[in-house]
Amino acid sequence: MGVLRAPFTRFEYSEHSWRARRVLLKIPHTIMSSISLPIFGQGSQPAEVDGVALEYLPMPQEMTTYSMPQVSADLNALDLAQAKSILLKLQQDLAAFPSISAAIELTQLDAGNRRFIDELLGEGEVSVICSGEQDTRIQESVLAGVWRLQRLNARRQIADDALEVGIIPQQLAQSAANGTAAQIDTSWTELPPGVMNAPPLLTELNAKIADYRPGGEAHTINLSLLPQTEQDLEFLAQRLGGGTVTILSRGYGNCRITATGTRFVWWVQYFNSDDTLILNTLEVSDVPSVACASPEDIADSCERLQEILKVYL
Repeated sequence: MGVLRAPFTRFEYSEHSWRARRVLLKIPHTIMSSISLPIFGQGSQPAEVDGVALEYLPMPQEMTTYSMPQVSADLNALDLAQAKSILLKLQQDLAAFPSISAAIELTQLDAGNRRFIDELLGEGEVSVICSGEQDTRIQESVLAGVWRLQRLNARRQIADDALEVGIIPQQLAQSAANGTAAQIDTSWTELPPGVMNAPPLLTELNAKIADYRPGGEAHTINLSLLPQTEQDLEFLAQRLGGGTVTILSRGYGNCRITATGTRFVWWVQYFNSDDTLILNTLEVSDVPSVACASPEDIADSCERLQEILKVYL
């Protein structure tokens, strides 16, 4: 076949993902209108007599959007029967969602078909590392809700390679729960110096953990709005413990999500383009929603894959 180059499609400049929209709702913004609301914010008020200017933390400047993938021109469609079979199965799994589908194995692919799949699926907004006896690397593809799972052996080589369709890979939630404590230890005889506001938060978290059921509504504690000392944050981290799952979501700025050593409790931190922390939260949930694809994302991915199949195969 000729050069494998995609034409512009109706998805080329599509809106950002539903995940990114949820992030926008979580990060506070100044809403201004010239019609019905008075205008407040930087530059809207007279300068101070002492010359001090109001300053704001810069918000993220970039947002991930979808564009049609580009694949190498030297690949021949006649040699891509394995890849075509996998993509057709992936199309079926996307169309069948929310029915749970079995993982699609990629381990058996030859070099050419693997390269085609690699280039076609690319890397999307969310990356995950699940640590354990055998680490698992999870990468969302450019098709939201299509996840690449690679289990690594002791030499850091790929032992298993598979695709999975879903809101979040099943293994992620399972790995996050492995070896975690059911409650936070709140027994102490004396608090460390500088710790003032962390103990009530631990009590609140224990109550929310006890009430939480898988699939339930998340509970978020916004640490950025609370008077927390450095010692408070260190004490929280020490009492919650360290988990085995780390997630990076790049839909809007950077969101770093870390499983704690306590079941259902996650650190969720949002950073702007300068890598400055702008929102620091603790969340009680199965997996924070900012890392998850949505049903709308998966429906979009189903349509996009149809476009891809028409162009390349």
